[in-house]
Amino acid sequence: MSDVELKSDVADTESEASRDVTDQILQDILGGLLPPGTWLKQIDLERRYGCTRPEVRRALDRLAQKRLVEHVPNRGYHVYEQDGRRAVEVSDIRVILETAIADQIVANASPDSIVKLRALAKRFDEMILLGTMLELYEANLAFHRELLTLGGNKELVDLVAEIRQRTSSAPVSQWRTRARVDQSGREHHLMIDAIEKGDVEELKRLTVFHIRQSWGPTSSN
Repeated sequence: MSDVELKSDVADTESEASRDVTDQILQDILGGLLPPGTWLKQIDLERRYGCTRPEVRRALDRLAQKRLVEHVPNRGYHVYEQDGRRAVEVSDIRVILETAIADQIVANASPDSIVKLRALAKRFDEMILLGTMLELYEANLAFHRELLTLGGNKELVDLVAEIRQRTSSAPVSQWRTRARVDQSGREHHLMIDAIEKGDVEELKRLTVFHIRQSWGPTSSN
């Protein structure tokens, strides 16, 4: 084996270990074992999960990028504490932006677009059964990004992605039951059905429901 191949294998192993630790921490956050506001001391996490300091640090950085933990300079990391007011306001902004381009999404959708959306929705469904929570989260983001891309406004796509980062990572933070995740998957397919039928109003209705249903009457997915 060459040095390049060896380094690649080592990198793949380290990456896999990091993903495992990340998902273990995430599962404990979602399960309530690490409740909102809990300070995450790296030495405690090393012992808890039987891993190295670099693995813990990579996992915390990754969760911080997803807004599931928060990094406070000179203090460390803690489990993100959801700001209910901010979550509602962010969901309101998303509703305005994402329904505003529903007509463009329908107008721009080609048969190939529908096929790609179906594949991404199916990928989400597969991750419910086979993937980790982070893989499920990333499959959800991929679906929504492709959906918004059909609107033809890249700045809006990037803006929605940035806005989502202003609150605790949703919908991961509310996917505590299989029923809730399954419902999100069904909504993805219904949105594609509306696009395929050219039904702008139905797409708008489903978009509003999909964004708000995770947080209750005035909340966000």
